[in-house]
Amino acid sequence: MISSTPIPPVVPAGRMAGMEQPVLGLAGGLELRPWRPSDADVLVAASGDPAIRLWNLLHVDSPEDARRRIERMHERWRAEAGAIWAIARPGGGDALGLIGWIDVDLKGGSAEIVYWVLPAARGGGVVVEATRRLTHWAFDDLGLYRLRLCHSVANPASCRVAAKAGFALEGTMRGALLHADGWHDQHLHALIRGDNQRPPTTV
Repeated sequence: MISSTPIPPVVPAGRMAGMEQPVLGLAGGLELRPWRPSDADVLVAASGDPAIRLWNLLHVDSPEDARRRIERMHERWRAEAGAIWAIARPGGGDALGLIGWIDVDLKGGSAEIVYWVLPAARGGGVVVEATRRLTHWAFDDLGLYRLRLCHSVANPASCRVAAKAGFALEGTMRGALLHADGWHDQHLHALIRGDNQRPPTTV
């Protein structure tokens, strides 16, 4: 017999919108903080970086466009649809990258992580550490159950990030995303609450 009892939401509506977006410390003297209008030039610079444009489909035409995008980040937080941070130097320092959750589904308890970093911040494990930190925030503070990390099969760097952050490879999604050079297959990695995770390093 099928139960008619409704399934309660994994995370109650209003939980995310009812909290301030936190500033989270990272190892190595960096932090995750909300984006600010003064970060607009960073988005413009990122849009001009070939690797970021290739894998993130980021196109920012002007500082005005960048400021509108930053405002939409805050709107998505209030709408409980996304949670995007700047990877930045502490104490209000410059943004070096972006990381956060898109397709946030509080009722179903899931979200997908996205990220990029400028060339100056690459190669030191920053993205792995930031991914681990936001994974613990999503599970422990927000209360999500399943997290996804998806990337083109032609992007081995993101495959390494996923493995180091504990996201298991679940399979390949064929023709999943249209890039400038055509359709790309994507790897699907995922982590669920209760999987073995290394505690986050904070400062």
